[in-house]
Amino acid sequence: MAVDQYYQYYEDRAPTGVWYVDQLLGGGFKRGEIYLVAGEAGQGKTIFSLQFLKTGAELYDEPGLYITVDEPSEDVKRGVKSSLGWDLDILEEQQKLVFVDLRTHFKAYTQNEKVVADPREIAKVIIDNVRKYGIRRLVVDPIAPLLITSHTDILWVREYMRELVFQLRKLKDVTTLMTSEIPTGENKISRFGVEEYLASGVIKLELQEYRGFVFRVMFIRKMRWTPVRPQKLVFEIYPQYGIYVIDRLENFLKSIDRFYAEVSQPAQEYQEYAAVR
Repeated sequence: MAVDQYYQYYEDRAPTGVWYVDQLLGGGFKRGEIYLVAGEAGQGKTIFSLQFLKTGAELYDEPGLYITVDEPSEDVKRGVKSSLGWDLDILEEQQKLVFVDLRTHFKAYTQNEKVVADPREIAKVIIDNVRKYGIRRLVVDPIAPLLITSHTDILWVREYMRELVFQLRKLKDVTTLMTSEIPTGENKISRFGVEEYLASGVIKLELQEYRGFVFRVMFIRKMRWTPVRPQKLVFEIYPQYGIYVIDRLENFLKSIDRFYAEVSQPAQEYQEYAAVR
């Protein structure tokens, strides 16, 4: 069955491309809002972002803009092509996906120097590209490099973030997804402790371990304007498909418990038999 046959189109919703999540959210993200996907390195933030853009471009003819600062866009495209089989060059040639490397806008960045940048200037570069290509979906992956400057005052950084988000909110017809990398081992939702308050929705990707099993968990922490409770979902990343939700965390843990019960019962019976012998 074609992917688009699974989806019912909602005028006010932008499907993420993760089917289970879209069902929970009543069709996807609310259009025109800003969302945050956070997590430690390697948890699937970039894949989630590109799946969001790819879904809009392929199923709904909604052009997407991918903004990157700390990794060349060519490396990103090469990575998902080799690992998932997604050839994003085709969508780029059709101008359904546009990749902008903001490193070229910061000359000092290429010299490993810290930069003081005006958030309105950054927003202008983004907005100019949005208008030029008729963008409907925007991804900034990740947001942190736009905030790491010569300022060490966290209050200044937070005000910088507020101004940048305020400027992006002017794109009322554009659904925006920002990613934020959480330092390894820190129990945070975002890098600077303010992104989650400015976003309309927050999804955290993380690893969890239970009884020797290690698995990926998607924590839907906040979804403003959407009647969905905070919950955790177990997911995996598959070639061609991308992110796929397996089950709710509570159900998944019960299945592990059942597995251990089934495995341990024969062992217990053998021990009882050996004791009698």
